[in-house]
Amino acid sequence: EAGPDFSAETCPQASLSDLDLAAIEDFRVRWRRKTNNDALVNLSAEQLLTDAELMVDGKLTYAALVLFGTRQALGRYLAQAEVIFEYRSSEASGPAAQRIEFRQGFLLFRDELWQTINLRNDVQHFQDGLFVYDVPTFNEVAVREAILNAVSHRDYRHGGSIFVRQYPRKLEIVSPGGFPPGITTENILWQQFPRNRRIAEACVKCGLVERAGQGANRIVEECIKESKSLPDFSGTDAYQVFITYHGEIKDPLFLRFLNKLEREQVASFTTRDWLVLDSVRRNQPIADDLQSNLSELLREGLIEKIGRGRGMRYVLGREFVSRTEAQSPTPDASRQVGRFSVKNSLLELIADSKEAGVALNDLMQAQPDLTRRQVQNLLRELLDEGRVRVVGRTKAARWYI
Repeated sequence: EAGPDFSAETCPQASLSDLDLAAIEDFRVRWRRKTNNDALVNLSAEQLLTDAELMVDGKLTYAALVLFGTRQALGRYLAQAEVIFEYRSSEASGPAAQRIEFRQGFLLFRDELWQTINLRNDVQHFQDGLFVYDVPTFNEVAVREAILNAVSHRDYRHGGSIFVRQYPRKLEIVSPGGFPPGITTENILWQQFPRNRRIAEACVKCGLVERAGQGANRIVEECIKESKSLPDFSGTDAYQVFITYHGEIKDPLFLRFLNKLEREQVASFTTRDWLVLDSVRRNQPIADDLQSNLSELLREGLIEKIGRGRGMRYVLGREFVSRTEAQSPTPDASRQVGRFSVKNSLLELIADSKEAGVALNDLMQAQPDLTRRQVQNLLRELLDEGRVRVVGRTKAARWYI
């Protein structure tokens, strides 16, 4: 069961001298900028912390130590409030290539931690027409939000530290204590339960987050926008939250698809809209609670339905796919986008065949500009992606959804 907010409890021995005044001033500037409240400028440090509910009856809360504490103070009163960064070039066991222990207030090291990660943040490229776009392996918004979530929601009654492990193409964040009561991997986007409410509310006040409880949504949205895998919580148990963020771009064509949408249209997407688009991109079933969003995206033409009955599938809107193809003048880009369109066309033909299936020769007749080997290669890709199945061999083989 959930206990009282540990971060709101006071630390009897701690005093204002245990906090870094520069971090408090940073908090003041951020809070004033967010609220346009000029009265915050003239408040004493004690009054500022009191108004932020980080000091109660002249005593500092543990939230104040987590956000502003000096290294010496945390060593005395809350040694587990540290983040350990490791860089590893491979999965091989042994010491990390780099290890840094951040045991001080979060506002004192949050930028340094991101800068350390960004030093080895390889840039991936994708081409859209004449333009080549750079996509960092690790998205700054998602990474900062994930680290902030770990600091805000970890269990400070647990003696362990937060670990941030960076690899060339993935980032692991492990924080002590499992999910708060009522939170699971299935509902984490829709349920809110801040374990350390006082820390979370202070972060909202100073604008580190727009609204408490929205961190997981932002992380998921950023992953989908960059055509990356969704965060993986498979290592989570009752004693730790273990999240893996994969930085590899999965589908450059999806990025080109998004590039063709109006900016206002993309800005209006909700988390549920993004999840529908991601499910369609991966050819996965649409969850029941996303059906209303699916219907809206179908009405807007962003998604189309092909086939009927059991063979029915959803694909990205062909209007935007064809627009992508038309605006990709380089040979390589045109070939890749054309490949995407042909695969969708083959998929539609197979879906329309229903239980009868379709033979290779029939599929070849529908694509007269392609050789037999080219059609076979595309079918093999669809097979590897789990989007089609084949029954029989050689000329007797038939293809099904």
